[in-house]
Order: sequence, then structure tokens, then C-alpha cells
Amino acid sequence: MKEAVNDLLDVIRLEQLEQNLFRGATRNTRQRGIFGGMVAGQALMAASCTVAAERAAHSLHAYFLRPGDFSVPIIYEVDRIRDGNSFTTRRVTAIQHGRPIFCLEASFQVEEEGIEHQTSMPPVPLPDELEDDRTLRARLAPQVPESIRDAFLQVRPVEFRPVRPAAVFNMAPQEPARQVWFRVPGDYQADAATHRALLAYCSDYGLLGTSMLPHGLNFFQPNVMSASIDHAMWFHRPFKVNEWLLYDMQSPSASSARGFNLGSIYRADGVLVASVAQEGLVRVKPPANPV
Repeated sequence: MKEAVNDLLDVIRLEQLEQNLFRGATRNTRQRGIFGGMVAGQALMAASCTVAAERAAHSLHAYFLRPGDFSVPIIYEVDRIRDGNSFTTRRVTAIQHGRPIFCLEASFQVEEEGIEHQTSMPPVPLPDELEDDRTLRARLAPQVPESIRDAFLQVRPVEFRPVRPAAVFNMAPQEPARQVWFRVPGDYQADAATHRALLAYCSDYGLLGTSMLPHGLNFFQPNVMSASIDHAMWFHRPFKVNEWLLYDMQSPSASSARGFNLGSIYRADGVLVASVAQEGLVRVKPPANPV
């Protein structure tokens, strides 16, 4: 897993080609397109590279436009929309083969004091009391079709410990809510901007699948087509992604082949550090007509 984490850290740090122009490496994660969280994390990093260090990202709003191509890098073009006294705004376009595949707007703010309140973290077991997702997947591997087993068992740079593990295959309908502890483990050194980019990366894991839970569906079913459409995040308080964080996910609605999902991310001490909203395509193909 250490190798996967180091690879992620290399990928999230971009190569600067010119002022406002960056290049990001890609990785094949055996999905239909490039993992959306990777593009979101790189785009936020590109925006952060054009902003003074004392201004931290407090929100981002993004759209996934086209599937990415694993075989070529991604070019990130940053538009410096505004540099105000307190807030800075950036627009980032991710480009492959001359066409945009993703766009993001992010806002940055100087540190200020103000009113404070937050929702309480749900009462859940601590990560040390839960089984690691890798162990769960290894146990389920014999049930996984051989054609997707490698993708199912691939080593990921994020460690997950689900509070209520769900059956991946032959799922029964359940409430559209779940909680997962996660972290990108290691004692690596990273600045606050990198931790935010890594959190953007992690926030795309599992969120869309929450809207499938009431319907007994999952990403591995051949009759299910799914993809992120848009993604928004708000960063509330300091955190480190190499320390345990709780992702509390809910899906208030699904309609018109779209699933809508909300997430709250807490530190282990109960502090709310980020909020997430995402809508994604969830298209279910009808069963084939019998011959």
C-alpha cells in the first residue's frame, strides 16, 4: 500500500509548464474513465498553485464533462478570475486531446475569525474497532466474476474501514446512508493545500454508490451505468488526510436516472472539517428479452 500512496502523492503534485498552465499524470484504475477524484484533486492543486499560501481553499464546484483518457496526461489551464481583499477565485479547465474533460471553480479566503457551530458527528465505532476494507474484499473475492476480480482487489492508496459493511454482490435494498472511516496512511510531509487536494480525491470514493443502496445496485453490476456529473465541496476546519476521517454519506433523492448525495467529513475528535454534495448518473439497463 505504501507504493500506492507514494504514487498518489506524485500524481497530485503537478508539473508547471507555464504561468497558469500545469500538467498532471494519469493512472489506469481499471474504470471506464479516469477516476473523477483524481481529476478534482489535481484541478484544485492547479488552482492552489496560483494563490498565495495564506489563502486557503474554502469551496469548489465542478462538472465532469467527458471520460478521461489514461494514455495521455491532463493539461490544467487556470483562469485567475479575481484577487480580492479577502477572497480569491480561480477557474480551472482540464483538457485532453484539445477538449475539456472537467471544469472547476474554487474560492480561497484569508484566515478570519467569526461565528462557530457544527452538526455533531454520528455515534459510530472507532476505526480500530472495525475491519479493514482490504480484508473484507479478500474474503469476498471468490464471489467476484473473474473478469472484474483484478479491479475489485486492486491496491488503493486510501485505507477504508466501513462502519456497516455492505454485501457487494446480491445486495438487499437498504437505507440510503452509510459511514466509512478513511485515511491516506503514512508519515509523509504535505502542506495544507496538498491535504485539501487529497481530500478532494478521497471524497469521490463511494459517495455516488450511496444513492444505489435502496435499489440493491452497485458499480460492479453489468446492467448498471454510473458516472459523476458534478461535485461540490466546502472546507470548514483544518485536517490531515493521513489521520482518520469519518465520511458520513446520505442520499436524499434519486430521480431521472440521477442520484443525489451529501457527505459530511469529521475528524476523529468529532470536528466537522468538510461537506460534500454530488449528483451522478445511475442508469439501469432493462433485462434482455428472452429468446
